[in-house]
Amino acid sequence: MLDAFCRRISALSRWVGETVAWLTLAMVLATFTIVVLRYVFSINYIWMQEAVTWMHAAVFMLGAAYTLERGEHVRVDVFYRHRSRRVRAIIDTAGVVLLLLPMMVFFVWVSLDYVVSSWAIREGSRQAQGLPFPATSLVKTFLIVMPTLVALQGIALVVRAWRTERDPTEHGSEVL
Repeated sequence: MLDAFCRRISALSRWVGETVAWLTLAMVLATFTIVVLRYVFSINYIWMQEAVTWMHAAVFMLGAAYTLERGEHVRVDVFYRHRSRRVRAIIDTAGVVLLLLPMMVFFVWVSLDYVVSSWAIREGSRQAQGLPFPATSLVKTFLIVMPTLVALQGIALVVRAWRTERDPTEHGSEVL
């Protein structure tokens, strides 16, 4: 049951990460379009500029759990790389329990009222020609989605680390 949970969380992280990664292509194309419209045709659309900013926010925030799942997050290798599986499992557990989970809970806690009020007032762009509702509220919702996905992936990381430590033949130990 725990293995199934970890597989589902990792699959969700991969799906979200790989899906939002396509926004990087959309950002490049939108930025190119903005530049051509502005400098060739003297046309400027505020909503397009905001859309690029929101896409960047989505890639960064929604890709965080994917980065953790892939083992490509920031880690101090001097304390980690040449350690045994058991020591790496202890480091992963301590990092998740003492740092990652408390921070993710704090992020949700401080963001919740902010996100709820954005939806309640049907917040749109501050710019007259900016993105309409629900764009701003949707992006602010990432302030809750991101830490939730990262916390779940952190739990899966700890479970995988201890399973790998106990069973050295288990695949996936390279992403500890």
